[in-house]
Amino acid sequence: MAELATIARPYAEALFKAQASDLAGAATWLDELAAVADNAQLQQFVNSPKVTDEQAFDLVSGVVRTALPEAGKNFLQLVIENRRLSALSVVAQQYRALMNAQSGTADAVVFSAFPIDASVLADLSTTLEKRFARKLNVSVELDAALIGGIRVVVGDEVLDTSVKARLEQMKSALTA
Repeated sequence: MAELATIARPYAEALFKAQASDLAGAATWLDELAAVADNAQLQQFVNSPKVTDEQAFDLVSGVVRTALPEAGKNFLQLVIENRRLSALSVVAQQYRALMNAQSGTADAVVFSAFPIDASVLADLSTTLEKRFARKLNVSVELDAALIGGIRVVVGDEVLDTSVKARLEQMKSALTA
C-alpha cells in the first residue's frame, strides 16, 4: 500500500494546486472516477495490452455518471497514459486529506448496525467533534455485523462502542 501512496501523492498534490479555485467540485468528480476505477473488471480491461489509451478513456468517462469538466478529462487522460488508474482511489483519499488539512477538518465514518436518524446524527456529530477536537465531515455506513452501537473512524483513530467489540472484549477476558 505504501507504494500506491507514493505513486498517488504527486497526482493528488498537483490536482490540489491546479483546482485551488474549485476544490469541492474537483473532489466530487475525483471521488466518482475513483469509484469507477476500483472495478476489477475495468482494471483488467484497461490493463490489457490490446486496449488503447483512447479506448480506456472512452470507457471510463462513459461510465462516470456526471459530465467531466475539462480539467477532469485532462486528469483522467494523464492517469490513463501513465498507467496509474489503479492508484486513483488513493489519489482521491490523499486529495481529500489535503482539502481537510487546509480547512482544519477531518472525515469521520460512523459504522452502525442500523440507520441513524438525521437529528440523532446531528447530535452525534456534535459529540464526536468535541471528542476528537476538530470539525468533522460525518458519513454513515451500515454494518450489520456490529449487532448494535457504533464504530467511528477518524483518520487513524477508532472509537468502537459496538456490541460486537464488547463481546470480543468479554471473550478475551474470559479466555485469558
